[in-house]
This record gives sequence, structure tokens and C-alpha cells, in this order.
Amino acid sequence: MSLAEITNGGITSSFLRSSELANDMPLDSDVFSVPPGYNAPQQVHITQGDMEGKGVIVSWTTPHEPGSNTVLYWADGKSKRKSRRAEGTVLRYKYINYTSGYIHHCIIAGLEFDTKYYYEVGIGRIPTRRFWFITPPKPGPDVPYTFGLIGDLGQTPDSNTTVDHYMSNPRNPKAMLFVGDLSYADAYPLGDNTRWDTWGRFTERLVAYQPAIWSAGNHDIDFLPQYGETVPFQPYLHRYPVPYQAAGSTSPLWYSVKRASAYIIVLSSYSAYGN
Repeated sequence: MSLAEITNGGITSSFLRSSELANDMPLDSDVFSVPPGYNAPQQVHITQGDMEGKGVIVSWTTPHEPGSNTVLYWADGKSKRKSRRAEGTVLRYKYINYTSGYIHHCIIAGLEFDTKYYYEVGIGRIPTRRFWFITPPKPGPDVPYTFGLIGDLGQTPDSNTTVDHYMSNPRNPKAMLFVGDLSYADAYPLGDNTRWDTWGRFTERLVAYQPAIWSAGNHDIDFLPQYGETVPFQPYLHRYPVPYQAAGSTSPLWYSVKRASAYIIVLSSYSAYGN
């Protein structure tokens, strides 16, 4: 029996991507739109926050000032009045001639398995933004679960088609394995990090609602020593945290998580290794 026969999940739909390389979508594209309201949270995304799926890391950016670090969350079927709060941290980074917005990361811990939760960011200010996610079932050898897979996404019209195609898939993937090469900002002079911002807004409609298990690729290295950028992966590492410490790892560039019946090992082939 071939490996393809063992791993075949079935054909859910047909899709043929153009062989021609596409240019990035222009900055005024609808998918890059900034949410309305002064300092509104944007670029919202989530990833698994612990080893087994009872935690979630919520990340977002505010462009003008730090704003609130609080995430408000509650289970589906419960009143928002009984919601809980989690407090996060905020950071900024500089890259050549670019200074980021205020990047927030907040860990929500102690969640129930296989439960839908609503969460809000921008607490205490207008506008507050609301999203939701569903935690995985408790890990076990025979737990059914559907993952999606995306890599080398970028931000071209083809990228937009890929996200639409993923979101309309009848198999309804519950979590995304992202296998590297996110924004392709490195294609621009000085690695223009505003293209990390546009990519975060573009992908929000997907990764604010289901966790992405992130892995870095060669287009995420952003190593430009001739301009003083001697530490690789800085935009990626500042923006996309992962639960590497829960796995006993020494670096966010290699880690592992359990999710339902899967044990996922993430290894970046472009990073130096340690003990």
C-alpha cells in the first residue's frame, strides 16, 4: 500500500492555481482595510496556548497607542456577564526604518475541551471587537479531527483565493497547520514591514477564529546585516508567539503540541539549533 493511500483524506473539491506569478494586492485593497474606530484592534489571530489545547494565545495590534491588554472571554451558552478576563502584554519592535504598532499577546488558560468560546479585545474602549474559537477534544489516539494546511501564502490575488477556498472547504478544518512563508515582506526593499501589517489584516478573517500552528520559512528570516538587522526572524517572532516553553523547548522556532489525536512537531529548517 502506498503512502498516498494511507494518508488520502479524499478529494473535497477541485482547484487549479495559475502558473503565473502574481503581484501583491495593492495597499488599498478591501482585504487590507483597517477596522473602523480610533485605535481599533486589528491583525487579530490565535494559536494554541499550551501542550494539549486547553489554552489559547490571542494576539492583536493597536496602531496608535497601547490600549487595553485585557481579553474578555466566555463559553457559548453562558452570559457575557459571567465572562472571565485574561491580561496580556504589549510590545513594539523596530526593523530598519519601520516601527511597529503596539502588539498584544494574551494567554487564556484553563479552558474546557471541545467548547466554543467568544472573546473580545479592545476592552474598556470603543470599538471593542468580538470573535470566537472552538477548543479541540481531549487528546486521545482515536479522536477524529480535521486540520487544514497552508504554506507560502503571501498576499496576492491568488493568496486571497486560497483563503476563500480554505474557508469554504466542506471538510470544515478546525485548525490550520501553517508550514512557513507568511507575508513575503522580504520581497520589498528594506523588507518593508508594513507588508506584515497588511498580511495580518488580510488573514484575520481566518486566524481570528481558528488557531494556526505556526512554522517559520525562509521568507520569514528577515536577516539584513548590511542594514543592522543581525538577528533573524524578528518580525515573525514578535508577531506570532507559540507555546514552545510548554513543550520544554528552548526556542519558538521548534516546539510540539498535542491536538485531538495528533502529536504535531514543528521544526524550522532555517534556524540554528541548541540543546
